Amino acid sequence: MKMKGYAMLGIGKTGWIEKEVPICGPLDAIVKPIAVSPCTSDIHTVWEGAIGERTDMILGHEAVGEIVEVGSLVKDLKVGDRVIVPAITPDWGSLEAQGGYAMHSGGMLSGWKFSNFKDGVFAEYFHVNEADANLARLPSSLDPAAAVMLSDMVPTGLHGAELADVQYGDSVCVIGIGPVGLMSVAGAALRGAGRLFAVGSRPNCIEVAKAYGATDIINYRYGDIVTQIMDKTGGKGVDKVIVAGGDNDTFIQAIDMLKPGGRIGNVNYLGAGDFVRIPRVQWGCGMGHKTIAGGLMPGGRLRMEKLAALLVNGRLDTSRLLTHRFQGFEHLEEALLLMKDKPKDLIKPVVIL
Repeated sequence: MKMKGYAMLGIGKTGWIEKEVPICGPLDAIVKPIAVSPCTSDIHTVWEGAIGERTDMILGHEAVGEIVEVGSLVKDLKVGDRVIVPAITPDWGSLEAQGGYAMHSGGMLSGWKFSNFKDGVFAEYFHVNEADANLARLPSSLDPAAAVMLSDMVPTGLHGAELADVQYGDSVCVIGIGPVGLMSVAGAALRGAGRLFAVGSRPNCIEVAKAYGATDIINYRYGDIVTQIMDKTGGKGVDKVIVAGGDNDTFIQAIDMLKPGGRIGNVNYLGAGDFVRIPRVQWGCGMGHKTIAGGLMPGGRLRMEKLAALLVNGRLDTSRLLTHRFQGFEHLEEALLLMKDKPKDLIKPVVIL
C-alpha cells in the first residue's frame, strides 16, 4: 500500500512523494500522525546539507499520533492508543544505551533516526522502533498541538539546563531564545536559577522568555552581549551558560561571559562549518575549569512520561510556543517554509492532521 509524505529530494530540494507504508517489526509500531511540527533541524538538513546528501527521505521528527499497528511482541501498547513520539528513538539493547548514552545507540547521534537515516513523521504513516520503550501514551487532558512540543523542543531545551548543571541560585545566561532556547529558559527556572539572562531580540520571544522565568533580557542589537552581561554582573560573569542558538563562534562569547569553574550546556545544532573556536586566554589557557558539554536530547518512553507530567500538572505551558496553527496535511510545506524564512512573529508552527 502506498502513502504520501513530504520529503527531502536532495540538498536544497523538497516535495511530496509516494512510498510504501513501512513494515512493522515484532517490537515496533506503525503510527498515524495527528499533530506534527517542523523544526529548524529540518532546515539545516535540507538547505545546509548538514548531515550530507539525502534523497527522497521523508522529513520531520516531531509528532503525536495514533497507533494503527503493533508488532507481535509489543506488550504495553495497542491499536488506537494516542502517543507522544520522541524525536530520538534509541535501540535500548545497545551497548551505548547500557553505558548511559542511548541517544548515541549504534554510533554518534544514531538514536536520531527520523529524517536522519530513516523516513520521518511527515507522512500518512510512520514506523517507530521498540514501541514499548520509545512511545508514551498521550494524556487525555493534553492538547495534541501543545503536546507535540514534547517530541523535541521540551526535551532538547531542558537538556540544555541539565548539561549546564544549573543549580539553585545560579546566574544563568541562555543564548538564543527560539523555541529550544525558550524551553532552556523554562528548564533553568525549574532547576532553580537565581538570575536568568535571555539573549534575543524578537519582541514575542522576549515576552515568552519573561513568562518562562527570564529576569533580564540581553538584546544583541544593543551591543556586545558579553559586555552587557559583564556590566550587569559587576564584571563577574555568570555561573552557567546554555547555548541554544548562534553559530560556531558563539562559544567565544559563552566562554568570555562564564566564571571560572562554570559550565556551558550546548543544545544548538551546528549545521555548517568545520571547527568551533574557543578563546585560549579566556578559557584560562586550557586550565580555567570552564567546561563545555554538548549533547543530543535523551529519548524514550520514561523521558516523555516525565515531561508530559510537567504539562499535565501545570508546571510548564508549551502553548506559548505555538504562534502558527494549520489544519490539514496539505499545509506541511507552508509550515516548513515558515521555519526556513523565520518571520518576526514566528516561534513555532504546528500542523493538525
